[in-house]
Amino acid sequence: MKIQQTGFDPGGMTMGATVTWKREGLAFAGTADTGLTVDLASALDIEPSLAGFRPMEMMAVGLAGCTAMDVISILTKKRQDIRDFQVNIITRSAEEHPHVWTAVKLEYVVAGHQIDPAAVERAIELSREKYCPAQAMIRQAVNIEHSYRIVETGGS
Repeated sequence: MKIQQTGFDPGGMTMGATVTWKREGLAFAGTADTGLTVDLASALDIEPSLAGFRPMEMMAVGLAGCTAMDVISILTKKRQDIRDFQVNIITRSAEEHPHVWTAVKLEYVVAGHQIDPAAVERAIELSREKYCPAQAMIRQAVNIEHSYRIVETGGS
């Protein structure tokens, strides 16, 4: 079942998704225009068969994933010898409903040989200021703190 919206013309680039109730608890299946799916659930659902990402977890993964893709792309174009890379995200939420984020911290961990700190800083800056739409939207509502760590892995 798809609900047709009338009178909605967003213009520009569009993206769509559908979230369908699994007919049990607060479990849903989310499907993107690409056809990929993800299970969603509530922290209130403790039944293993209803397991899935909580919606705010999906937002955190989306933000970390968005900036991670930018930063790794920029660093590889800068010919940095990266062996491993991850972005950790920590959010703090308000105690009262709707439990919006009150703080966000992104930590970039770059492992490799002779990684240039200036290249890492520039890649993070470009993601923050130019490329990552998730950061651009979320930072309008909450401050996003950035930090990075470089782990030297040695050559070869």
